[in-house]
This record gives sequence, C-alpha cells and structure tokens, in this order.
Amino acid sequence: MAYQTMTDVAYNYLSKRKRAMDFLKLYEEVVKKMEIPENLQKKKRAQFYSELMLDNRFTSLKDNKWDLRARYTFDETHIDTDAIEIDDDEIFEDEIIENEEDEEDNDKTSQEDDYE
Repeated sequence: MAYQTMTDVAYNYLSKRKRAMDFLKLYEEVVKKMEIPENLQKKKRAQFYSELMLDNRFTSLKDNKWDLRARYTFDETHIDTDAIEIDDDEIFEDEIIENEEDEEDNDKTSQEDDYE
C-alpha cells in the first residue's frame, strides 16, 4: 500500500462516512488507521488540525466539525469577512486608557517610596 498522509486517511474515511464529523473523533480514526504511537499523538494532533485547515478538500463547520468541501455550496462554507466589524479605534482607545492607568499606578508607587 502506498504511503498516505493524515489528510489522505481523513479524506478516505469521510468519503465513506457521508457526513460531517467532530475533529477529535476524526483524529482518533486517523490515529487508529495510521497506528500513530501514543507518545506522538498530541504533537500530531496539532499538525493534523493545521493540515486540515490548509487542505482545500476539507471544510470546517460549526462546533469543530469537519467534512468534505465538495458536499457544500460556496455560501454554506464561506464567511463574509465584510460582515465582521472590528473597531480598531475603540481597541486603541482601550489600550491608551490602560497605559494611562498603569502610569498613574507607577507614579503613586514612586511617590510612596519617596516618603519612606
């Protein structure tokens, strides 16, 4: 049998299963099939997750479920990033306030040290 990557094993498994699967359960199946030693499983889990994210055969769904991208339309898997609002000014203002509070605390501490 030819060498298979973790994502190849996952692809074959999901192809036969016909529905989405929780990431950890999918990883357990890959571990079983590839006989990954227990001492490497934690390290390989992170690698597997990264490889799934980068492999365009797969799609990430809600609740950390994964499936084959071919089973979904573009609209079902696409996230419209224009709909995500990030107010950079608000974040920046919060950082300024935190820094000012830190400086005030440092000033108070140094004044207390002067009186001792």
